[in-house]
Amino acid sequence: MVRRMPTLSNVRSNRPLIAPSLLSADFARLASEVERVGDDADWLHVDVMDNHFVPNLTMGPPIVKAIADVSRVPLDCHLMIEDPKRWALGYAELGAYNVSFHAEACDDPVGLARDLRAAGTKAGLAIDRDTPIEPYLGMLGEFDTVLIMTIKAGFGGQAFIPELLDKVRLLRNARDSGHVELRIEVDGGIAVDTIAAAAEAGADAFVAGTAVYGADDPAEAIRRLRALAEAATPLRPHEATE
Repeated sequence: MVRRMPTLSNVRSNRPLIAPSLLSADFARLASEVERVGDDADWLHVDVMDNHFVPNLTMGPPIVKAIADVSRVPLDCHLMIEDPKRWALGYAELGAYNVSFHAEACDDPVGLARDLRAAGTKAGLAIDRDTPIEPYLGMLGEFDTVLIMTIKAGFGGQAFIPELLDKVRLLRNARDSGHVELRIEVDGGIAVDTIAAAAEAGADAFVAGTAVYGADDPAEAIRRLRALAEAATPLRPHEATE
């Protein structure tokens, strides 16, 4: 099966991307849940939890492989696991488009990011609720994505924490001033009443679980979320002068 990959212009611009989270899907019908968003999602967000780094247990390599085999949408794997250096490359080998691991679980994030890129996938750094972003701003060029948690990692359905958008603003300013091509992803409580604030702060990739899979029409929910994000997205400095 040929998977639909983001176009080059979408990767390089800040066009908002919507990544439905399978954590909110019906696990008894995963293949059909993947298909329900196949024509409208930009990425498909896959939460991998190990019951150690976070107090929950979800999908591992066999399930991710099964998803990859049926998905027409690029997989965005979010590893909420201990020792990501041991496991992350395996998800790249399964065909993930982007693999994000947590800064809190890795003592050499730059080294792991380089290994992921060498394996042919995008490298993402995830920052949990209580972790400051400042120590990582000098290494942005090593990553393709930085995922800012707008909740505490580990469970779906939590309420969005608007104060965490301060990290997004710091990250956006560092990215733009450093002329770095980087996706700023937000995860947690993203819905029709929060996505505009996240976009205005500088996010351009949005994980949405309940807001998509809890809707009567997931495809329409994706389109509405994207429209709200596009309307709130500020121009980047180079775009304002074009």
